[in-house]
Parts: sequence; C-alpha cells; structure tokens
Amino acid sequence: MPEESSLTPLDATGATEAGAIEVPAAGPVGTWLSGQGFDADALGSDHEGVELLGVEPEALPLVATALKAAGFDYLQCQGGYDEGPGGQLVSFYHLVKMAAMLDQLVALAEGNGPLPADAHPEEVRLKVFLPRDGALTIPSLYGLFRGADWQERETFDMFGITYQGHPHPKRLLMPEDWKGYPLRKDYVQPDFYEMQDAY
Repeated sequence: MPEESSLTPLDATGATEAGAIEVPAAGPVGTWLSGQGFDADALGSDHEGVELLGVEPEALPLVATALKAAGFDYLQCQGGYDEGPGGQLVSFYHLVKMAAMLDQLVALAEGNGPLPADAHPEEVRLKVFLPRDGALTIPSLYGLFRGADWQERETFDMFGITYQGHPHPKRLLMPEDWKGYPLRKDYVQPDFYEMQDAY
C-alpha cells in the first residue's frame, strides 16, 4: 500500500511542478484494509466518488473475504476491460454494503424520518491488473459471491482472463471453438466462422 504523498498539487496535465505523478491518498476502505494488514493500492475515486483499490491476483480472495466480513455483502458487478494495445487487461469487482442500506430503509419504514437525499450504500471497486503477455489467471470469487458465476465466465469469454477455481470455466457467449477474445482492443475479426457439427 503506497504511503500518502507529500507532493505538490497536480497541474492541468496531471503532473506536479517537479514532474512527479501524484499518488492518490487511501480512502476509508483502503485505510481500513491497511490497518487490518491487507495490501491494496489506492487508485483514487471514480466520477461518482466510489473508492478504487488495486489488488494483486493472489491477494484478491483474502481482501474480498475481509470486505465481505466488514459488510460488503453484495457483488453488484464483475467485469473486465482492456487498457489498449500493449496495455494491461483489468478484472474488477464492484462491492456494495447492501444489508446496511436495507437496515436504513427498514428504519425509515418504521417512521424514523425521511431518507436523506444523498443517502446511498457504501461501495468499493477492486481492480486486478494483468500484463497481457503474462499469465492471465486470477482466483475466482465464485465461492464468496455466487453472482460471479456468469460474470467471470463472460470476462473470460471476451478478454481471456481465466478464473482459477471457477466451477464452469468455459465460454458463455461465443461458441466453444471460437478463436480469440472479441473485446480485446488488439482482436482481429475473422473473415468468417464455420460452425462445427455439434454431434
């Protein structure tokens, strides 16, 4: 986990006066994880303020288990994306404290006041970065979140990231004999596809 940076503020290009890149400070979830002895790199926040954390592949199950025990009990979304030719492939997990939000709604239903306009569940997004020319394998979170089942399969199908320990490690959208991974930015569309006899 990187330490909080003491660099000068960023200019319009994203660099400081000295030319160094600003390291994002850890948010509340990253700070809590660090205090518990888990490694997660602070990546800042997205446009809606959701905290982003970078996690090494081998640490993903441990970090996700700790977060689930801390109340992040709902996997809202799992997916992947390609940073571009020569860049990394990324697998992400968006976790939400759903039970805590439901408790607030129940309290409101019992007449304990209106829901604040800015009320929303606490969220965090874990990202695993994989070099496209390396081993594209990370542990599956299917055992923790059953909703990861088809989502991890779709990410495998479209990007070629393998989820070790997944109970159904096969393509979801493309035919099983399809060559390549269609959502990679370096994917070359075949001229035709000859469907194989299923029998």
